[in-house]
Amino acid sequence: MSLHLYVIFFAVSFAASVAGAICGIGGGILIKPLLDAFGVLSVSSISFLSGCTVLSMSCYSVGKSKLNGYSRVDMKIGTPLAVGAAIGGALGKVIFRAVSAISSDPNKVGAIQAACLLVITFVILIYTVNKDKVHTLHVKNLLICILLGLFLGICSSFLGIGGGPINLAVLFYFFSMDTKEAAENSLYIILFSQSTSLINTLVTGTVPVFGIGVLVLMVGGGLLGGMVGRKINKTVEENTVNRLFIGLMIIIILINVYNIYQFM
Repeated sequence: MSLHLYVIFFAVSFAASVAGAICGIGGGILIKPLLDAFGVLSVSSISFLSGCTVLSMSCYSVGKSKLNGYSRVDMKIGTPLAVGAAIGGALGKVIFRAVSAISSDPNKVGAIQAACLLVITFVILIYTVNKDKVHTLHVKNLLICILLGLFLGICSSFLGIGGGPINLAVLFYFFSMDTKEAAENSLYIILFSQSTSLINTLVTGTVPVFGIGVLVLMVGGGLLGGMVGRKINKTVEENTVNRLFIGLMIIIILINVYNIYQFM
Protein backbone atom coordinates (compact mmCIF):
# COMPACT_ATOMS: atom_id res chain seq x y z
CA MET A 1 0.00 0.00 0.00
CA SER A 2 1.08 3.58 -0.59
CA LEU A 3 1.92 5.98 2.25
CA HIS A 4 -1.36 7.89 2.03
CA LEU A 5 -3.33 4.66 2.57
CA TYR A 6 -1.34 3.92 5.73
CA VAL A 7 -2.25 7.42 6.94
CA ILE A 8 -5.92 6.79 6.13
CA PHE A 9 -5.94 3.44 7.97
CA PHE A 10 -4.39 5.05 11.06
CA ALA A 11 -6.73 8.06 10.93
CA VAL A 12 -9.82 5.85 10.57
CA SER A 13 -8.72 3.62 13.46
CA PHE A 14 -7.97 6.61 15.70
CA ALA A 15 -11.15 8.58 14.93
CA ALA A 16 -13.38 5.49 15.20
CA SER A 17 -11.77 4.49 18.51
CA VAL A 18 -12.26 7.99 19.94
CA ALA A 19 -15.96 7.81 19.05
CA GLY A 20 -16.10 4.22 20.24
CA ALA A 21 -14.64 5.03 23.64
CA ILE A 22 -17.04 7.96 24.10
CA CYS A 23 -20.19 6.09 23.09
CA GLY A 24 -19.24 2.52 23.98
CA ILE A 25 -19.62 1.28 20.39
CA GLY A 26 -16.08 -0.05 20.19
CA GLY A 27 -15.24 1.66 16.91
CA GLY A 28 -15.40 -1.46 14.76
CA ILE A 29 -18.79 -0.58 13.32
CA LEU A 30 -17.11 2.51 11.83
CA ILE A 31 -13.74 0.94 10.95
CA LYS A 32 -15.15 -2.09 9.12
CA PRO A 33 -17.49 -0.36 6.63
CA LEU A 34 -15.17 2.63 6.11
CA LEU A 35 -12.16 0.47 5.18
CA ASP A 36 -14.36 -1.87 3.14
CA ALA A 37 -15.35 1.18 1.09
CA PHE A 38 -11.72 1.75 0.06
CA GLY A 39 -11.50 -1.79 -1.33
CA VAL A 40 -7.75 -2.02 -0.64
CA LEU A 41 -7.78 -5.23 1.45
CA SER A 42 -9.98 -8.32 1.47
CA VAL A 43 -13.15 -8.47 3.57
CA SER A 44 -11.59 -11.07 5.89
CA SER A 45 -8.40 -9.00 6.37
CA ILE A 46 -10.36 -5.89 7.30
CA SER A 47 -12.58 -7.90 9.68
CA PHE A 48 -9.47 -9.23 11.44
CA LEU A 49 -7.71 -5.85 11.61
CA SER A 50 -10.89 -4.15 12.81
CA GLY A 51 -11.26 -6.77 15.57
CA CYS A 52 -7.66 -6.28 16.71
CA THR A 53 -8.10 -2.50 16.80
CA VAL A 54 -11.32 -2.73 18.80
CA LEU A 55 -9.69 -5.21 21.20
CA SER A 56 -6.77 -2.86 21.89
CA MET A 57 -9.10 0.09 22.54
CA SER A 58 -11.49 -1.83 24.79
CA CYS A 59 -8.59 -3.42 26.67
CA TYR A 60 -7.18 0.01 27.50
CA SER A 61 -10.54 1.60 28.38
CA VAL A 62 -11.74 -1.25 30.62
CA GLY A 63 -8.32 -1.72 32.25
CA LYS A 64 -7.90 1.99 32.97
CA SER A 65 -11.37 2.25 34.52
CA LYS A 66 -10.70 -0.75 36.76
CA LEU A 67 -7.30 0.54 37.89
CA ASN A 68 -8.70 3.99 38.67
CA GLY A 69 -11.70 2.57 40.53
CA TYR A 70 -14.16 4.53 38.35
CA SER A 71 -15.70 1.56 36.57
CA ARG A 72 -19.48 1.55 36.15
CA VAL A 73 -19.56 -2.06 34.98
CA ASP A 74 -22.30 -4.02 36.77
CA MET A 75 -20.43 -7.28 37.36
CA LYS A 76 -23.60 -9.26 38.13
CA ILE A 77 -24.92 -8.41 34.68
CA GLY A 78 -21.76 -7.60 32.75
CA THR A 79 -19.89 -10.82 33.57
CA PRO A 80 -22.54 -13.33 32.36
CA LEU A 81 -23.06 -11.13 29.29
CA ALA A 82 -19.30 -11.16 28.71
CA VAL A 83 -19.09 -14.95 29.17
CA GLY A 84 -21.88 -15.42 26.62
CA ALA A 85 -20.16 -12.95 24.30
CA ALA A 86 -16.88 -14.86 24.62
CA ILE A 87 -18.58 -18.08 23.45
CA GLY A 88 -20.44 -16.15 20.77
CA GLY A 89 -17.20 -14.59 19.56
CA ALA A 90 -15.82 -18.04 18.72
CA LEU A 91 -19.11 -19.15 17.11
CA GLY A 92 -19.26 -15.97 15.02
CA LYS A 93 -15.88 -16.80 13.49
CA VAL A 94 -17.08 -20.30 12.63
CA ILE A 95 -20.15 -18.84 10.91
CA PHE A 96 -18.01 -16.30 9.03
CA ARG A 97 -15.69 -19.04 7.72
CA ALA A 98 -18.70 -21.16 6.72
CA VAL A 99 -20.28 -18.29 4.77
CA SER A 100 -16.91 -17.50 3.14
CA ALA A 101 -16.48 -21.15 2.13
CA ILE A 102 -19.93 -21.32 0.53
CA SER A 103 -19.32 -18.24 -1.63
CA SER A 104 -16.49 -18.25 -4.17
CA ASP A 105 -16.74 -14.45 -4.42
CA PRO A 106 -15.41 -12.64 -1.31
CA ASN A 107 -17.32 -9.53 -2.38
CA LYS A 108 -20.59 -11.36 -1.73
CA VAL A 109 -19.50 -11.96 1.86
CA GLY A 110 -18.82 -8.24 2.16
CA ALA A 111 -22.26 -7.50 0.73
CA ILE A 112 -23.89 -9.83 3.27
CA GLN A 113 -22.01 -8.13 6.13
CA ALA A 114 -22.92 -4.66 4.82
CA ALA A 115 -26.60 -5.63 4.45
CA CYS A 116 -26.71 -7.06 7.98
CA LEU A 117 -25.03 -3.93 9.34
CA LEU A 118 -27.44 -1.69 7.45
CA VAL A 119 -30.54 -3.41 8.84
CA ILE A 120 -29.18 -3.63 12.39
CA THR A 121 -27.99 -0.01 12.42
CA PHE A 122 -31.30 1.28 11.05
CA VAL A 123 -33.31 -0.61 13.69
CA ILE A 124 -30.98 0.64 16.45
CA LEU A 125 -31.27 4.22 15.16
CA ILE A 126 -35.08 4.07 15.27
CA TYR A 127 -34.97 2.58 18.76
CA THR A 128 -32.44 5.16 20.04
CA VAL A 129 -34.47 8.11 18.76
CA ASN A 130 -37.59 6.74 20.48
CA LYS A 131 -36.04 5.03 23.51
CA ASP A 132 -37.54 7.52 25.99
CA LYS A 133 -40.99 6.29 24.93
CA VAL A 134 -40.11 2.59 25.26
CA HIS A 135 -40.80 0.66 28.45
CA THR A 136 -37.51 -1.05 29.34
CA LEU A 137 -36.81 -4.21 31.34
CA HIS A 138 -34.61 -5.09 34.32
CA VAL A 139 -33.39 -8.58 33.43
CA LYS A 140 -31.47 -10.34 36.20
CA ASN A 141 -31.81 -14.00 35.20
CA LEU A 142 -28.34 -15.52 34.73
CA LEU A 143 -29.26 -17.78 31.79
CA ILE A 144 -30.98 -14.96 29.88
CA CYS A 145 -27.91 -12.76 30.40
CA ILE A 146 -25.64 -15.48 29.00
CA LEU A 147 -27.94 -16.05 26.00
CA LEU A 148 -28.06 -12.32 25.25
CA GLY A 149 -24.27 -12.21 25.50
CA LEU A 150 -24.06 -15.19 23.11
CA PHE A 151 -26.15 -13.30 20.56
CA LEU A 152 -24.00 -10.17 20.95
CA GLY A 153 -20.77 -12.15 20.56
CA ILE A 154 -21.95 -13.90 17.39
CA CYS A 155 -23.02 -10.60 15.79
CA SER A 156 -19.81 -8.90 16.86
CA SER A 157 -17.50 -11.60 15.53
CA PHE A 158 -19.35 -12.41 12.31
CA LEU A 159 -19.66 -8.77 11.29
CA GLY A 160 -16.16 -7.82 12.49
CA ILE A 161 -17.50 -4.73 14.28
CA GLY A 162 -16.84 -5.36 17.95
CA GLY A 163 -20.55 -5.27 18.78
CA GLY A 164 -20.97 -1.62 19.73
CA PRO A 165 -24.45 -0.33 18.84
CA ILE A 166 -26.02 -3.78 19.21
CA ASN A 167 -24.56 -4.02 22.72
CA LEU A 168 -25.92 -0.59 23.63
CA ALA A 169 -29.42 -1.34 22.35
CA VAL A 170 -29.52 -4.57 24.37
CA LEU A 171 -28.20 -2.82 27.49
CA PHE A 172 -30.71 0.04 27.08
CA TYR A 173 -33.74 -2.20 26.59
CA PHE A 174 -33.11 -5.34 28.66
CA PHE A 175 -31.23 -3.72 31.57
CA SER A 176 -32.52 -0.10 31.62
CA MET A 177 -28.99 1.36 31.70
CA ASP A 178 -28.29 5.02 31.02
CA THR A 179 -25.99 5.99 28.15
CA LYS A 180 -22.69 6.23 30.03
CA GLU A 181 -23.29 3.10 32.10
CA ALA A 182 -24.21 1.19 28.95
CA ALA A 183 -21.06 2.48 27.23
CA GLU A 184 -18.76 1.04 29.92
CA ASN A 185 -20.60 -2.28 30.09
CA SER A 186 -20.51 -2.49 26.29
CA LEU A 187 -16.72 -2.10 26.21
CA TYR A 188 -16.43 -4.81 28.89
CA ILE A 189 -18.48 -7.20 26.70
CA ILE A 190 -16.45 -6.24 23.60
CA LEU A 191 -13.21 -7.07 25.43
CA PHE A 192 -14.36 -10.66 25.98
CA SER A 193 -15.96 -11.28 22.58
CA GLN A 194 -13.01 -9.91 20.63
CA SER A 195 -10.47 -11.77 22.78
CA THR A 196 -12.04 -15.16 22.04
CA SER A 197 -12.54 -14.23 18.39
CA LEU A 198 -8.82 -13.43 18.07
CA ILE A 199 -7.77 -16.60 19.93
CA ASN A 200 -10.04 -18.68 17.69
CA THR A 201 -8.50 -17.18 14.56
CA LEU A 202 -4.95 -17.81 15.81
CA VAL A 203 -5.64 -21.38 16.99
CA THR A 204 -7.36 -22.39 13.75
CA GLY A 205 -4.61 -20.82 11.65
CA THR A 206 -7.04 -18.69 9.66
CA VAL A 207 -5.28 -15.33 10.01
CA PRO A 208 -5.84 -13.50 6.70
CA VAL A 209 -3.11 -11.83 4.66
CA PHE A 210 -2.14 -8.23 5.52
CA GLY A 211 0.96 -6.13 6.09
CA ILE A 212 2.28 -6.09 9.66
CA GLY A 213 2.72 -2.32 9.37
CA VAL A 214 -1.04 -1.90 8.89
CA LEU A 215 -1.74 -3.95 12.03
CA VAL A 216 0.72 -1.92 14.11
CA LEU A 217 -0.73 1.39 12.90
CA MET A 218 -4.34 0.34 13.47
CA VAL A 219 -3.71 -1.10 16.93
CA GLY A 220 -1.73 2.05 17.79
CA GLY A 221 -4.63 4.17 16.53
CA GLY A 222 -7.02 2.10 18.64
CA LEU A 223 -4.99 2.58 21.81
CA LEU A 224 -4.49 6.30 21.24
CA GLY A 225 -8.16 6.74 20.34
CA GLY A 226 -9.17 4.88 23.49
CA MET A 227 -7.07 7.25 25.62
CA VAL A 228 -8.51 10.37 24.00
CA GLY A 229 -12.10 9.10 23.90
CA ARG A 230 -12.04 8.04 27.55
CA LYS A 231 -10.96 11.55 28.62
CA ILE A 232 -13.66 13.16 26.48
CA ASN A 233 -16.31 10.80 27.87
CA LYS A 234 -15.62 12.10 31.38
CA THR A 235 -16.24 15.72 30.38
CA VAL A 236 -19.28 15.57 28.08
CA GLU A 237 -22.91 15.37 29.14
CA GLU A 238 -25.07 12.33 28.48
CA ASN A 239 -27.22 14.22 25.93
CA THR A 240 -24.09 15.02 23.93
CA VAL A 241 -23.13 11.33 23.89
CA ASN A 242 -26.65 10.48 22.68
CA ARG A 243 -26.44 13.01 19.84
CA LEU A 244 -23.01 11.75 18.79
CA PHE A 245 -24.30 8.18 18.80
CA ILE A 246 -27.29 9.07 16.60
CA GLY A 247 -25.05 11.00 14.20
CA LEU A 248 -22.70 8.04 13.90
CA MET A 249 -25.59 5.68 13.18
CA ILE A 250 -26.69 7.86 10.25
CA ILE A 251 -23.14 7.94 8.86
CA ILE A 252 -22.82 4.15 9.20
CA ILE A 253 -26.12 3.60 7.36
CA LEU A 254 -24.93 5.74 4.43
CA ILE A 255 -21.56 3.95 4.26
CA ASN A 256 -23.23 0.54 4.25
CA VAL A 257 -25.61 1.55 1.45
CA TYR A 258 -22.53 2.48 -0.59
CA ASN A 259 -20.77 -0.78 0.32
CA ILE A 260 -23.75 -2.92 -0.71
CA TYR A 261 -23.73 -1.13 -4.09
CA GLN A 262 -19.96 -1.56 -4.38
CA PHE A 263 -19.88 -5.28 -3.51
CA MET A 264 -22.88 -6.17 -5.64
